[in-house]
Amino acid sequence: MTFPSFYDSDKVGTLYAPDVTRSIQSGYSAGFKSADSDEKRVVLMLVDAQVDFIHPDGALSVPGAVDDTRRTIEWLLRNTGHVTTIVASLDTHIPRQIFYPTWWVDVSGRHPAPFTLITAADVEQGVWKPVEEPEWSRRYVHDLESQSKKTLMIWPYHTMVGTPGHAIAPALYEAIAYHSAARSTQPVFLVKGSIAKTEHYSILEPEVKVPDAPLGDLNVSLLEMLSTYDLLYMAGQAKSHCVLETVTTLYRYFADHAPEKISRWRFLEDCTSSVAHPEIDFDALANAELGRFVEQGMQMARSVDPIG
Repeated sequence: MTFPSFYDSDKVGTLYAPDVTRSIQSGYSAGFKSADSDEKRVVLMLVDAQVDFIHPDGALSVPGAVDDTRRTIEWLLRNTGHVTTIVASLDTHIPRQIFYPTWWVDVSGRHPAPFTLITAADVEQGVWKPVEEPEWSRRYVHDLESQSKKTLMIWPYHTMVGTPGHAIAPALYEAIAYHSAARSTQPVFLVKGSIAKTEHYSILEPEVKVPDAPLGDLNVSLLEMLSTYDLLYMAGQAKSHCVLETVTTLYRYFADHAPEKISRWRFLEDCTSSVAHPEIDFDALANAELGRFVEQGMQMARSVDPIG
């Protein structure tokens, strides 16, 4: 296939101002029918496909993410005529959040280094002390371990709102704009992750609910919107965290409400990679969890596979 002229595979993983005008003009002249006419409706869900996760010099760069993104773009360009809607999330952070060094200090007043694990026992014993929301924070680490079966991880500062790292990878954004013009359809952009006192891996819910905050609870309206499509394709970063947790939320919701819809999901396994950690094999953990969902009907797919 010959890709549209705006696309340069060598630019994937580089930071530049997307040429949105050229992408849209190329889409208008591509000759596709409006997405409103689709008999089989297909949604592509892009999880946190942002500069800080994808580019090699990103704040939380995921090994393999540049190639994942190149394959995602080319999958989208090959299948523009089949994809009805694109839903793209943006991980969105501010300087002081519960998973950042700013929130915690040790007995000497030092902040934790990135990738430090803070357990409920650590907090009870005074190894780490919250400097904000002390009552919530002490309860949070317990709830995280008991409800989500996770330990609080301190992350490097990443996808900070207003920074270049927060942006969708430019080459991918151009492809999204092209698709929007080619199919006369609007992309859906979802901001998540800016509630200071909780983590928000899944694009559909935070780790510990904050019901009085916008997007602080389960996003049922988005879940129900996704349920209206005949096929749901998933890609993005990182497989071990935000992508996996998004699939987990989907599974928990639809296993109870409409389990037959699980067979409509397609996980683009060559369009996502796991976070690298010096001690934890996140990829093995993610693959084990994804295997559970495959047993329940989700299908693994590759970017070169035909739609279906």
